[in-house]
Amino acid sequence: MPGNRLRWFAVFCGVCAVASLPAAEAENLQLQLRYRVETSAGSGRHHTLVRGETWKPTETAIIVCDVWDSHHCLNAVRRVEEFAPRLNEVLKRARQQYVTIIHAPSDCMQAYAGHPARMRASETPRAAVLPPDIGSWCTQIPAEKDAVYPIDQTDGGEDDDPAEHAQWEAKLKSLGRNPRAPWIKQSDLIEIDAQRDFLSDRGEEVWSILEQRGIKNVILTGVHTNMCVLGRPFGLRQMAKNGKHVVLMRDLTDTMYNPRRAPFVSHFTGTDLIVAYIEKYVCPTITSDQILGDKSPFRFSQDRRPQVVVVMAEDEYQTELTLPQFALEQLGRDFRVSYVFGSDTDRNDIPGLEVLDEADVAVISVRRRTPRAEQLALVRKYVQAGKPVVGIRTACHAFFIRNQAPPDGCAEWPEFDPQVFGGNYTGHYGNKLRPTIRIAEGVGDHPLLSGIGKQRFTSGGSLYKVSPLLSGATVLMKGRIEGQPEEPVAWTFPRADGGRSFYTSLGHVEDFENAAFVRLLRNAILAAAGLADGKGGQGPALKAAPGATGA
Repeated sequence: MPGNRLRWFAVFCGVCAVASLPAAEAENLQLQLRYRVETSAGSGRHHTLVRGETWKPTETAIIVCDVWDSHHCLNAVRRVEEFAPRLNEVLKRARQQYVTIIHAPSDCMQAYAGHPARMRASETPRAAVLPPDIGSWCTQIPAEKDAVYPIDQTDGGEDDDPAEHAQWEAKLKSLGRNPRAPWIKQSDLIEIDAQRDFLSDRGEEVWSILEQRGIKNVILTGVHTNMCVLGRPFGLRQMAKNGKHVVLMRDLTDTMYNPRRAPFVSHFTGTDLIVAYIEKYVCPTITSDQILGDKSPFRFSQDRRPQVVVVMAEDEYQTELTLPQFALEQLGRDFRVSYVFGSDTDRNDIPGLEVLDEADVAVISVRRRTPRAEQLALVRKYVQAGKPVVGIRTACHAFFIRNQAPPDGCAEWPEFDPQVFGGNYTGHYGNKLRPTIRIAEGVGDHPLLSGIGKQRFTSGGSLYKVSPLLSGATVLMKGRIEGQPEEPVAWTFPRADGGRSFYTSLGHVEDFENAAFVRLLRNAILAAAGLADGKGGQGPALKAAPGATGA
């Protein structure tokens, strides 16, 4: 009995100490929530937007989901060991601001029997009202009803090398652990404050802690996003559907995804696809630097993908459909890809261009838009920084409307074509006249033409009139229609700002069914990013071939 009284006294004092922390001493959390909104009902396309919010720390909790001490996937263990120290920093800083910390290593409560944080959780009074299914896994919420899940995880998502995995499994057996579920506690890289934190893997307990402490805002972090973080009784779906203001800390998480499964992208792109799915259908996301203040978002050391931003705002050639599909199939293993769509209701609005600040390569498919001045300023800023630009089809007349001034608050860039692409667009031949495309003279060995071959092909779109190009442009392909002079249809250009550009007037919806065009566009984006070409060499540069001219 004396021991029980002392135990109750310790837990009571711990709870009271935390509950009585002076809110005035805690700085409010200033957060930037990223979320996605459909461009119009049923479009399947989403604007990626950010909004600022101010959260009271005493009304906020961080739930650390399943950051176990081991795992059946060796690569998953390695990734946890890499991000766990950063997560521990976040928790330390959050405690200083009086945020409630709940550790939730599922199926591991036995390891914490008698631990003050475990006792504090189990002895928290049950909430007067519990959501009816708060103790259960949640596999879907109403917002996901018609959603298309982005990855195939039916194999469990292990991405280990088979031989290495066999060795890992043997090691787990030698340690007396179940190779399929070897975890027994939370990772030791995550500190548990015995005086303040909570330990629970039970939905009813976690919900009661939140209610008892007046928690309105919940941050989920941990592993694995596509499984536990989404579906656990204390996971994103349960928090979202039961009224908590929940976010995912997207840089301190991981997925179970095997790149040998659809959509056959890199492991890290698989995580990006899950994060995008969550932002569309479940809740917003934040990054750890928003808590830490003086750092950048965490990134795994093996995630070396450059970021490509694809900007689409045109009504003629369906690039809002063809370019995302191209990017998933052709770029998903090598790049982090972000999409920016023009508004479906206001042609002068291109929301989400702020992501250009993070871009390594910009792909432009825009036709005759005069964006809001602050949006076009983001494009100018990107170009003036000397970063690479890849343009297709209507990009040569992207940001101005002939004989029409931009509306109030909007801006134009009529010199975009010559300044960025070295072009001279003056119109096009008839839409029914299909041009024949060939490799230009003297550039057959140019790296951007690698894998394309010399066979001529027919484009699906009209031939643009672009001659003469500015000095310095290197023509890679030309097109011809009967009875008319040839026109350049693909070229590189060294810009005055020091950056380099690639442009092609190809890009009709039928061109994306042509292997030569697809390879050309992929080559150009690889070149812009300076990636390896798949043959062990440095990626092809956006430069002139010896002896090539702009003719």
